[in-house]
Amino acid sequence: MLSATVVLAACSSADTAVGSAPVNPYGPAADYPMVLGAPFAIDGELYTPVDTLNYDSVGQVVTDQAGGAAISAEHRTLPLPSYIEVTSLETGKTILVRVERRGPMSGRALIGLSPGAMEQLGVQPGTAVRARRVNPVEQERAMLRRGERAPERMDTPKSLVEVLRRKLPAGTDIPESHRDRADTMQAPASAQRVTPANVVPERKADIASTKPSVSAPSDAMVAPKGKGGRYFVQAGAFSVQANAQNVANKINGTIVSSGKLHLVRVGPFPGRKEAEASLAKVKGAGYTGARIYDTDR
Repeated sequence: MLSATVVLAACSSADTAVGSAPVNPYGPAADYPMVLGAPFAIDGELYTPVDTLNYDSVGQVVTDQAGGAAISAEHRTLPLPSYIEVTSLETGKTILVRVERRGPMSGRALIGLSPGAMEQLGVQPGTAVRARRVNPVEQERAMLRRGERAPERMDTPKSLVEVLRRKLPAGTDIPESHRDRADTMQAPASAQRVTPANVVPERKADIASTKPSVSAPSDAMVAPKGKGGRYFVQAGAFSVQANAQNVANKINGTIVSSGKLHLVRVGPFPGRKEAEASLAKVKGAGYTGARIYDTDR
């Protein structure tokens, strides 16, 4: 009996020794092993996670609330975790972000950034961005794992930002304020301000309308500061004025011409809260690409 007791005690000690200690979530081991996962479909399109070392793409950003204040992101195909530099194609500002989740799980956005990352980059949902996979030093990795901000990168040159903007997927809605900023960039003389990618696709229901009500375009949407507010909601930009007028009639909006485009807007509003309430109504009417714009930015 004594021998049996000794053997059992030895086995118990061995089991305890074999057990592995939990991984330090802030240490280097927290980055391994990287997870890919099986292919999956979103809105009928198949996505296959791949360990692509030289990943570099452009598209729009959305907010990923799951990330909280940490500087993290969600992506559909990059390994989890991995690290990317995200550049705002509005300002050229670039930050380092840790990819920790799969997504976005709806729509065509390229990437979802945590509220903390959105704030650091200074962007809003719908802003065009560049996401480029990088291999940062361990010190910067550790900062992101702890939920801290890594040092910001040098701003991307405006000439390169303009080149990247031209690579955006066809149909990407670029806010008017973004296009205006692009005019000041060092772009080739042959660059055109308005391209097909700037125009919001016009819905069949809008094109079918042949008798839009006749109401003169209004400049009320761009009223001076202090006379209505700094925020407005833009439902879309249309190349055909009749289609723009049809949309304006449906959402009680107004039309402002910008070059060859006709912008349908609602507002202005004195605060962002009022603008967000209007945005919800406009999207509820079927114009899911609507955005809030701040005349002070």
